[in-house]
Amino acid sequence: MVMRTSKMVMRTSKMPMKFAMLAILGLVSIAAVGDEPTGEEPQYGGSLNVGTVVVTLAPLSWDPVDWSWKINHDTGMVREQLFAADLDKSVRKGGKYRFISEAYLPPASLRGELAESWEWETPLTLVIHLRHGVMFPDKPGVMKEREFVADDVLYTFDLVSNSPKKIPTYFDHIDRLEARDDHTIVFHFNEYNAEWAYRFGYGFHSGISPRETADIDRKDWRNVVGSGPFALTRYVRNNSQRYTKNPDYWDTERIGDKRYPIPFIDDMTYRIIKDEATWLTALRTGKLDILESIRFIAVDHLKKTTPELKWNRRLATAGTFMVLRVDRPPFDDVRVRRAINLAVNHEEIVELFYDGHAELMAYPQHPGYGEYFQPLEEMRASVQELFSYNPEKARRLLAEAGYPEGFEFNVQVCSCSPTQMDILPLIKDYLSRVGITFEIEPMEYAAFLSVMTTRTHSAGYMMASGHTNPTTTLRKSFKSRQTWNPSQYSDPDVDRRIAEYHRLRDETERIRMIRELTVDMLDAAPYLWLPTQYVYTAWWPWVKNYGGELRAGAVRPGPIYARLWIDQELKRELGF
Repeated sequence: MVMRTSKMVMRTSKMPMKFAMLAILGLVSIAAVGDEPTGEEPQYGGSLNVGTVVVTLAPLSWDPVDWSWKINHDTGMVREQLFAADLDKSVRKGGKYRFISEAYLPPASLRGELAESWEWETPLTLVIHLRHGVMFPDKPGVMKEREFVADDVLYTFDLVSNSPKKIPTYFDHIDRLEARDDHTIVFHFNEYNAEWAYRFGYGFHSGISPRETADIDRKDWRNVVGSGPFALTRYVRNNSQRYTKNPDYWDTERIGDKRYPIPFIDDMTYRIIKDEATWLTALRTGKLDILESIRFIAVDHLKKTTPELKWNRRLATAGTFMVLRVDRPPFDDVRVRRAINLAVNHEEIVELFYDGHAELMAYPQHPGYGEYFQPLEEMRASVQELFSYNPEKARRLLAEAGYPEGFEFNVQVCSCSPTQMDILPLIKDYLSRVGITFEIEPMEYAAFLSVMTTRTHSAGYMMASGHTNPTTTLRKSFKSRQTWNPSQYSDPDVDRRIAEYHRLRDETERIRMIRELTVDMLDAAPYLWLPTQYVYTAWWPWVKNYGGELRAGAVRPGPIYARLWIDQELKRELGF
């Protein structure tokens, strides 16, 4: 028997009534979703051009040790994971899952990818049986072609777990990994963690790399290698990423009652486009086959000028808010934080800024999370008050806190976000009416992210942060010293409660605890809570086997693109 182990991890106003209906209906699309091609033979060949959810952003890193949230977006066509979404259970195929969530796969929607099957051997021992016959391709200068084995999982886990950039506490529930043989990997837990499938199964930091990458420069895109359906063959900085078909890929796609080798397309390209008008034009002129994120403001015009497009709508899976750093004055006083929320007319933003294409409250939990989500009208009055407009009370709170004349501060914002750049002047106007002023500091994304992760960002920081999943959304945003806790909120009791619900196997009790803590965190107001907008996806009808699905794991669209094909004849008929 082969017995290998990893290095041990050291533990050291009232909401609109339509909202409830949308939650009940699962936020169904306002337009027809792509049809399931039951009698249609898939076509092989052709190229796919995509403007992704993050069309403005270039890759942040190709190296897993950098713990980049975006790495699965950029390498998820190449690197595979233990688990992925079972796309056969999509709404388009008659299932109940839309697969739009940033990083949440309900257990029933999960399938094995590199894992073939798994079981709990003991309450703290998880055995995963790996798929046979999965190959890493020949990569000159990196490795020769060979089969994927358990040692690659051990190598990847050690690589990310030992990184100095690792999110604190992320793998504390794991004592070690063991390879019982080449196709069996065992996770030895020291305590149960409700996120076990996410954290090293389909999460942001679990794409499997071959052990040969220990000896090469992983930051070089030319060295990215994995067992997935595509290979990364070209990257032009701030312009595009090109992925070419892996002809020896192991997986298949079910169409009707038959299964077909994938991917269908020969290659695909992510277009990196900084300007909103340019990416909309690229869609309209057929230079993009799919544009995954479109603001409501452009939808009616596109429908008139390009009626052939197919559409899907979703409630954004990222909350929009202004961070208020609670570790420094004046935002260390909850009265000041509540005053800022009361000074902003949230309902007016929904109706006038978003023209109704937004919901008053859908963060930190998302209505797509089912029972984890609690509507605003069911929460206590002090939370509901934060979403009302009361500038007179805001002035009284500021005076009580010692700021009768208001104060000044600085707000950093990413220039990559048209919505945030547009909404900040409106917020500035609201706050000026109660004596608060701020300067707006636009930043390029790399610098914007860096100041947050190094905790050097300003007292105000405009942010859209992904919900991730029902448990992570609270941990990352409010637990002490977490990387994605920009308010620097810290409370030992909150830390204890977060740790406690992660240990719970009983989901009913976990839901109860999470709902209670969500209400408490809203009430603490470490952020200026802002409405959550609806976002649209559009694609040309020649894109087949698609219904607006966005993610098959944590910000990972690769398995979705591998199953699309291009109807070349229809594309020609439409003049392209």
